[in-house]
Amino acid sequence: MKKYLIKNAKAIVTCDASDSVLYDSDILIEGAVIKAIGSNLKSEDAEIIDASKMYAYPGLVNTHHHFLQAFTRNIPQLQQAELFDWLIFLYELWALVDEEHVYYSTMVGMGELIKYGCTTTFDHHFYFPKDAGKNLIDRQMDAAAEIGMRFAAGRSCFTRGKSNGGLPPDVLVETCDETIKDCQRLIEKYHDNSRYSMRQVVVAPCSPFSVDTDVMVESAKLARDKKVRLHTHLAETMDEERYCLEVYHDRPLAWAKKCGWVGEDVWYAHGIHFTDEEIDLLAATKTGVAHCPVSNMKTCAGIMKLPQMLQKGVPVGIAVDGYGAQDGSNLLNEIRMAYLWHRSNACNQSPAPSGYDCLKLATTGGAALLGRSDIGLLKEGMAADLFMIDVDHMEYSGAHLDPASFLAVVGYHRPVSMTMIQGEIVYKDGHLTKIDEEKVKYAAERIADKVYSSEAFQRETRRMDAQKV
Repeated sequence: MKKYLIKNAKAIVTCDASDSVLYDSDILIEGAVIKAIGSNLKSEDAEIIDASKMYAYPGLVNTHHHFLQAFTRNIPQLQQAELFDWLIFLYELWALVDEEHVYYSTMVGMGELIKYGCTTTFDHHFYFPKDAGKNLIDRQMDAAAEIGMRFAAGRSCFTRGKSNGGLPPDVLVETCDETIKDCQRLIEKYHDNSRYSMRQVVVAPCSPFSVDTDVMVESAKLARDKKVRLHTHLAETMDEERYCLEVYHDRPLAWAKKCGWVGEDVWYAHGIHFTDEEIDLLAATKTGVAHCPVSNMKTCAGIMKLPQMLQKGVPVGIAVDGYGAQDGSNLLNEIRMAYLWHRSNACNQSPAPSGYDCLKLATTGGAALLGRSDIGLLKEGMAADLFMIDVDHMEYSGAHLDPASFLAVVGYHRPVSMTMIQGEIVYKDGHLTKIDEEKVKYAAERIADKVYSSEAFQRETRRMDAQKV
């Protein structure tokens, strides 16, 4: 069993129930688990890691992503687009998705997350072109195992296409039976509910404007039968709200509730346009929300009522969202943006969360949304998921009074020094340790070139350019 002894950390921000911050202290790791945290720890057979210039934090937990979008980002025609226009353009490009695309986009996404301190991620994969087969999430599981990331895979779907009043092209639509059958296959093959599990499955129909009521109802039944969690987009834009009122004759949350989609096993992505009464319902049912600050800024979706949600006790985590929406996978940046964005929108009635509050959303908050009690904080008996940053730099002089708030208030604008997942060092000193990064980069760039040279990309680019004339 591999052992590590992290010695003399400048600060250990535990995110535990007491909000403990330990100075000049040690962390002993045996196998996948934190064995002890304290001063002057000893272990004769452990590898020593000098952390005297480091702050140590729990591994970050990302609660919403779309890895498949890695090869459709920074597109000039979409930089000013709002969500529905943006989706209509990209639906055509995502039709090119196949197993290779999904494997390498997942590698790119997970690699970047790890470099910025994320140790657990959820991905919401919704694209299953008919000629791509049903093994796309299997390839994501392969990538996660190879790179060493703790992974929750969301099996999503489109069941309502253009011909039935939805937004996605009909060619990407699956039936309810197809979706439920494949969700069940994935759960039975991959879902591991044991403590320190490295892979789980979430049942995750995409959004109100791309699925129908039947698949929402049947998904809830399956998830509860199999004891897995439920996830979907909800209350992201006013366009979505208008769509739900027109098609379902209900606001998004009222429709979701009728489908059985509230409760401690449910969390939504975005959750921006909830009324005060709806926030009360979320709090009462412990239904969670993944906050995606940078994505919401870029798509002009609106400002989530985060202070009110936290005040009421709604479970909230932080997420980067998909590459197409925000172009990167840096959860450290999301922590800082959440802090700053809500500071800029604060009022006496709804005070903004503190910098440390925002860190906890990305650690214990994210763990709670995924139903995990074994990750998200540094404590004896927890999974050995953590990252460390080197704060011995000129630009951080005078900034060391509050390590717990450092990431949000000061910001750390570089990759971390080390990321550990399940007791393994998966990133250190600029290198992902378990994969050939150059080989992955070469393959990923080849796939991106294929997407950007496609007829679909050229056609959609011409269409968007014509609209601007």
